[in-house]
Parts: sequence; C-alpha cells; structure tokens
Amino acid sequence: MNTLIAILWKDLVSEWRSRDRVVAMALFSFLVVIVLHFALPDVDPVEVRRLAPGLLWVAYVFAALLGFNRAFALELENEALSALAMAPADRGFVFLGKAAANFVLLAVVQFATAVVFGLAFALDLVPVAAPLAGVVALGSIGLCSVGTLFSAVAVRTRYREVMLPLLILPLLVPVLLGAVSATAALLQGE
Repeated sequence: MNTLIAILWKDLVSEWRSRDRVVAMALFSFLVVIVLHFALPDVDPVEVRRLAPGLLWVAYVFAALLGFNRAFALELENEALSALAMAPADRGFVFLGKAAANFVLLAVVQFATAVVFGLAFALDLVPVAAPLAGVVALGSIGLCSVGTLFSAVAVRTRYREVMLPLLILPLLVPVLLGAVSATAALLQGE
C-alpha cells in the first residue's frame, strides 16, 4: 500500500511542478469540443441532447489517450522504468499508483471539459452534475485501468504514440458503450 501512495504522490507532485500533461490534455479536449461544436453548427437542442453523450466521451477519450502516452514517459527518460520494475514491492501496487495518478489527472481535465462542453453546446449540466460525476468516475476507472496497463506495454515500443491508441481503443469499446449509455440516460432524464 505504501508503494501505491508513493507512486501516486510522485506522479502528482511531478505533474504539479511541470503541469505539461494536464495542460496538454485540457487544451486538446477543449479543441475537440470546439471542433465538434463547429461541425454541428445549427443543430436543434433536442438533437444536441441526443448527441451530447457520445461527443463528450469523444473529448474525454482523446484527452485520456494524450495523457496515457505521457504516463510512463518520465520514467523512461530518467531510466527509472527498470528501477520501478525491480522495486521490492508488489507490481500490482505500482500499477495501481500509476492508474490512480492517471485517474486524478483525468478527472481534473474531465471537469474542465464538461464545463466547456456545457457552454459550447448550451447544455445545463448542473441538475445532473452529481450523477454525471459518478458515471464519469466509473467510466474513467475503466479508461485508466486499460490505459495505464497498455501505456506500460507501449512505452518501450518504437512508435508508442501510434501503438497505444491501436492497442487500447478496441478494448475500451465495452467501457465506452456503458459510459455513453449511462450519460445518455442521465441527459434524457431517465
């Protein structure tokens, strides 16, 4: 358990100092929302409510992919990846620490993206904010567990920026189907 907390703390402190991953993820997800807004210029509000869950999760997944690409990059650059593998601790706690750090960073970006999404598409997400946060948290747990695992696999490959989405997107289909369906039910008032 101490390993999990140490890895989580190390990742969050190093991200707080540099802020490169969160800023990149947030800007990318904001740009995705803006592009989607311009792609659907004069759509009727009922149609926007119907399309919103899928569009919102597209922004979330793209931001997450960008963050997962950088999840193990610091360890790779500092040659600390082999030290992590040889640490005298259960590797499951190393994985959980990295996944928890990814979850926290993704949650920050998802909150900001939801605000921008609500403003761009004129959706009032405040009445469903608490249940939506629960659905997003559950979907993010699935995203971060699969993303962290395959980020560790792809970090040593030559084309990791291309390889990671190819590896995890097919595996995320069940998670995304559930998350988009639950988000749609919330936005439809079910």
